[in-house]
Amino acid sequence: MRNMTRWIKTTLLASLASLALAAHAQTVRPEVVAQGLEHPWALAFLPQGRFLVTERPGRLRVIEADGRINAAVSGLPDVAARGQGGLLDVMLDGDFARNRTLFLCFSEPGADGNSTALVRAKLSDDRTRLESVRVIFSAKPKVASSAHFGCRIAESQAGDQPDGLLFMTLGERFVRKDDAQTLNNHHGKIIRIGKDGRVPADNPFVNTAGALPEIWSYGHRNPQGLALSPKGVLWAHEHGPQGGDEINLIEPGRNYGWPVITYGENYGGGPIGDGLGAKAGMAQPLHYWVPSIAPSGMAFVASARYGQAWVGDLLVGSLKFGYLDRIELNKPFEGKVMREHKLLADLGERIRDVRQGPDGLLYVLTDNARGRLLRLQPK
Repeated sequence: MRNMTRWIKTTLLASLASLALAAHAQTVRPEVVAQGLEHPWALAFLPQGRFLVTERPGRLRVIEADGRINAAVSGLPDVAARGQGGLLDVMLDGDFARNRTLFLCFSEPGADGNSTALVRAKLSDDRTRLESVRVIFSAKPKVASSAHFGCRIAESQAGDQPDGLLFMTLGERFVRKDDAQTLNNHHGKIIRIGKDGRVPADNPFVNTAGALPEIWSYGHRNPQGLALSPKGVLWAHEHGPQGGDEINLIEPGRNYGWPVITYGENYGGGPIGDGLGAKAGMAQPLHYWVPSIAPSGMAFVASARYGQAWVGDLLVGSLKFGYLDRIELNKPFEGKVMREHKLLADLGERIRDVRQGPDGLLYVLTDNARGRLLRLQPK
């Protein structure tokens, strides 16, 4: 009788597992749009089906709708392309169709090293060069490091309309991790500035003595994912050390804890600081990964092209394990993480960026010496 009971339980569990796998099987088919990109980092959508892609070594490429990769756009600022640094995120202005304005995040060289910087420019009518190029933000101080630049950009909104403000993530530069807990520098911060570089009067630390006024939140390690939900909430994810990658809901003035609290540990093992996972006054992540997945890129699914069940889910690329993580939330665009689904794992490629296109389909960039732009077709 005991063996029969065990057999029934085992069979039932196996059946339930099979049903769960069937219900959440991969439902996308990757289609190659372009290939041969050198460590592509970020993607934006130009009119008429064209794409704009950054390559980390310091090149900006226009890709035609048929997949042809054009010669590098000229007129970029000097880029410190070393280690994790280079030409990183790109974002088109909300009114790009009229003003041809775009924003580029990059590692900027200087006398004392380098720092994350943000440039505003216009793409020429023939899409071959940048014009009116101006650096509107440069993180302080510059340091001799080739790691942890952060460098994701998002356009702020008032209601459902852009409000002329930008968010940008800044890493703590790896060699200066304690800077993430102090407000007299930009390391380990998320900033909020105007599109002309001005500081909004309602930033949380504008009137705090000794604090840099651009700071919106602090206590971050290396955030490489940023997305504003349709509900107006700013979501970010960041690399942990060995374990402890995080998804955070970003609020003005909040301290997100690094390096005082973390769910990771030192490379090679051992606690970081006092080994704390929580402390009063420091925000807890919405979700964290142990082991680390090395997250990069972040987007919400707002299209029903993949079925209504996907609408409101969050997408995050994994560099370490080479998959696209579809994160199912208990409410569309908000709430708790319920389940995770690994997509594109059979490709074996580092997923650097993910975006939803104007056609409602999802696009990803794979990060290697011959990286690819992929369009995800519903199966």
